[in-house]
Amino acid sequence: AERLPLRTTTTTTTTATNTATAARRAALRRMEVAEPLLGQRSASRNAMAGAGASGVARHRNGSGEERSALLPRERRAGSGARRRGFLPSFLARAASGDEESLLSSDGGETSGGDLSSSSEIKSWGRVALAFVFPALGGLLFGYDIGATSGALVSLTTEATGGVSWYDLSSLQSGLVVSASLAGALCSSVAAFFVGDALGRRREILLAAVLYAAGTLLESTAPSFALLVAGRLVYGLGIGFAMHGAPAYIAETAPQSVRGLLISLKEVLIVAGILLGYLASYLFVSAFAGWRSIYLAAAPIAAILFAGMFWLPPSPRWLVLRSQPRQRVVDSLRKLRGSQVDLAEIEGEVEAMQASASEAKSSASAEGQEKEGALAGFGALLRRENLKPLLIGMSLMIFQQITGQPSVLYYATRIFQDAGFAAAESATAVSVILGFFKLLMTA
Repeated sequence: AERLPLRTTTTTTTTATNTATAARRAALRRMEVAEPLLGQRSASRNAMAGAGASGVARHRNGSGEERSALLPRERRAGSGARRRGFLPSFLARAASGDEESLLSSDGGETSGGDLSSSSEIKSWGRVALAFVFPALGGLLFGYDIGATSGALVSLTTEATGGVSWYDLSSLQSGLVVSASLAGALCSSVAAFFVGDALGRRREILLAAVLYAAGTLLESTAPSFALLVAGRLVYGLGIGFAMHGAPAYIAETAPQSVRGLLISLKEVLIVAGILLGYLASYLFVSAFAGWRSIYLAAAPIAAILFAGMFWLPPSPRWLVLRSQPRQRVVDSLRKLRGSQVDLAEIEGEVEAMQASASEAKSSASAEGQEKEGALAGFGALLRRENLKPLLIGMSLMIFQQITGQPSVLYYATRIFQDAGFAAAESATAVSVILGFFKLLMTA
C-alpha cells in the first residue's frame, strides 16, 4: 500500500516521457517532410535524378528508406495545396487543377511538352475562351440528341407537323434519327485521313459550317428526303467536331488544368442534350414547331465559327507541321495572354519542339515513320498499344451496347407511350431526365 503512490508516479512519469518522445519524433518527421522548403530542393532533385527509372528518391543520410517513403506524402501535400489554390478561381474551382497528374506518366510533363504545373496561370479568361469555343462543337452534338427527341413528335403529329408527309413509318422515323449518326460515322473516318493535314482549328471551322448548313436544311426542308439530307450534313459536322475539339483543347490548355477541361467538354455535351429537351418543351406544341427546334442551333453554330476564327491554330500542331518558330510563339502568346513573360512562352515552345523531335526520332528508329494515314493506323496494332486500344474500344462498346443513346433520342415518344400522352408533358419529363443526366455527369 505504501508503494502504490510511487508506482503511480513512476507510471505517470513514464507515460509523460513516452508522450514527449513521440511528439519529438513526430516533429522530426514534419521537419524532414518540410526539408525541401528549407533549402534542400536541389538535393531532392539530384536524388530523384539518381534514382533512374524507378522514380524513388533515396537520400544518403542514414535513413534513406524512411525518406523515400515520405516522398509520396510530400507529393500529396503539394498536390493538395495546388487543389486548394484553384478553388477560388476558374469555374468557381469546382474541380482540382491537378487533374493532369492522373493522365501523365511522370506527373510533371505530358506529351504536349508543357512546362511544370507550378507555372501560374495569369489569364483565366484566355484559358476559358480557348476551351469554350471548341467545346461548343460538343454542345451542338448533345443538342441534336435532345432536339430530335421533341422534333420527331412534333413532325409526326398532324396538328403540329405542318407538312403533308407527317405520317412517317417506323423506318422513316428511324432514318430521321440515325441520319446524323451516319454522317458522323462518315466524317469520323474522313477525319482519320485528313484531320492532321487540316489542323484542329480548321477542322472545327469546317464542323461549324456543316452544323450551320445542316441546321438550315433541317429547318426549311420541304420534303422528307431533304430533311434526311439535312440530318446527314449536320452529322458530318458532329464527326469533325468530335475529332478536332478534344485535340485542340488538349493541345492548347495549360498542363495544370488540361484533364479538367477535357472532362468538362463531356459535361457540355450533356448540357447540349438538356438544351435540346428545353427547346423541345418550348416548341413541341407550336405549329411546325420541329422547324424552330432545329433552327435554334444556328446561333450556336455561328458563335462556334466566330470563336474558332478568332482563336489561333494549335501551337502543338504547328510544331508537328514544322511551322516557323515565330508563328508558334505568336499562337501560344495569344492563348496565354499578354501577361505571360516572353521567356515562359519561349520555354514552352522549346519543350514542345523537344517532345516532337523525340517522338519523330523514336518513330524513325522503330521504322514507323511512313507517309500516309495507314502508317498511323498500323501503330495502333503495335504490342505496347494493344492494351490501351482494347480499353478504349471496350469503353465505347459497353457505353453504347446498353442502348441508352436510343432512349435519349426517343425520350419524348417513350414517355408518351408510358402515360404522358400530351407532348408538353412528355417533353417536360424529358427535361427532368436531361437535368439529372447533367447532374450525374458533372
